[in-house]
Amino acid sequence: MANVHFIGIGGSGLSAIARLLLESGDTVTGSDRELSSFADDVQKAGATVFIGHHPRNITGADWVVRSSAIPDDNPEVVAALAANIPVYKRADFLGQLMTDKTGIAVAGTHGKTTTTAMIAWVLTKLNRDPSFIIGSTMSNLGVNARAGKGNTFVIEADEYDRMFLGLKPRIAIVTNLEHDHPDCYPTFEDMYAAFESFVDLLPADGTLIVCADDRGATSLINRAHKAGKAVVGYAVQGEMTINSPNWIQARALKPNSLGGYSFEVASNLSGNLSSAKVDLQVPGIHNVRNALAALAVVDLLGLSTKKTAKALTKFSGTGRRFEIRGEVDGVTVIDDYAHHPTEIMATLSAARARYPKRRVWAVWQPHTYSRTQALFTEFSRAFKDADEVIVSEVYASREPKQDFTSAEIVSAMPHASARYIATLKEISNHLIEQLQPGDILLVLSAGDANQVSTDVLAGLRER
Repeated sequence: MANVHFIGIGGSGLSAIARLLLESGDTVTGSDRELSSFADDVQKAGATVFIGHHPRNITGADWVVRSSAIPDDNPEVVAALAANIPVYKRADFLGQLMTDKTGIAVAGTHGKTTTTAMIAWVLTKLNRDPSFIIGSTMSNLGVNARAGKGNTFVIEADEYDRMFLGLKPRIAIVTNLEHDHPDCYPTFEDMYAAFESFVDLLPADGTLIVCADDRGATSLINRAHKAGKAVVGYAVQGEMTINSPNWIQARALKPNSLGGYSFEVASNLSGNLSSAKVDLQVPGIHNVRNALAALAVVDLLGLSTKKTAKALTKFSGTGRRFEIRGEVDGVTVIDDYAHHPTEIMATLSAARARYPKRRVWAVWQPHTYSRTQALFTEFSRAFKDADEVIVSEVYASREPKQDFTSAEIVSAMPHASARYIATLKEISNHLIEQLQPGDILLVLSAGDANQVSTDVLAGLRER
């Protein structure tokens, strides 16, 4: 048992590790600027949480773990180093937790949270009692981490700050690979090099699972092949071009009454996979791909694909990933974490497929100046499946305020009904006035714009 202090415990990443340690019997303390929902959850689970950063918060700590957002001059970091208490970043700490487990690491620019949750859920339903760390709360279980007694450890492999290079996977999944996090990776080549290093983490008997529908992901196959590592490709029928002898594919896709897609599975991995039929309730073709990745993992582990298919039908998603917040006066309000053009397009496409005859409103809060400016053109063209588009001012996150305004993107949009409204309060007021029965409101944000969903639902009840 150890006493571990987390600086930035309110984030999804550190709160997940904190929960896992609490379940393992360790003593956990932590600090953050405010009591987020994640911090509140770990506090209820037994952690001591301090609001604000102060040297006294680390008293009694054996180790300190810091978020990537915590600077070197943070008073708790300074105090820990002065007291010779080891200070780790997430990357340094996570690898230790995976020791002696079969590590299953899910990486990719998009989809890794849902895919990680799908795999963890399926293994739980198959009585494998996995340990897992997810970047959001799994709706089925109501947690973002668990210390299981089984021999598998499923983890969302976050590429930001190269965190995933500290992991120890035996199975590595790459859902897709596009340029993102320009504050960390100035060019796509920088980011690609980090993913190559991630593939290199696999042991000689490890397996790389890649989405064969994605050019960036498939470009990693040769890297794995040259090192003699096994590769499995997964894809939707008609879109797969892959130079791998091992594959799994979704065929006969069709929308179902659950709100997602049903499909048949074809594969040369095993006879069990080829007889599987899956009915998803989570929407969008991107979630069909995520489910294929989960099926590939289960097959590699030699588990029942028939039971996996049933478990996938029960999978209800994660927080802020097409999360239906409520319905008032015929208006459905949905939160989604989409903050990259490809994610926005996938989410809006899923909404259009699920609600084909309803008016879709998209509220987008750009996340960081660097990403918004680096992908300016792509963002301007990402909203074709929305009927109405509202763009807020940029959520700066870890970056200093700049002269750039997201009104510039709105001006460049070819969309017939896109407008810039700077503040979240103004957006909420506008929506409460304009939304009509039958409308779908999608709030797309990795920042604090989910507050719009809360305010709009309250305003609609009053209206």
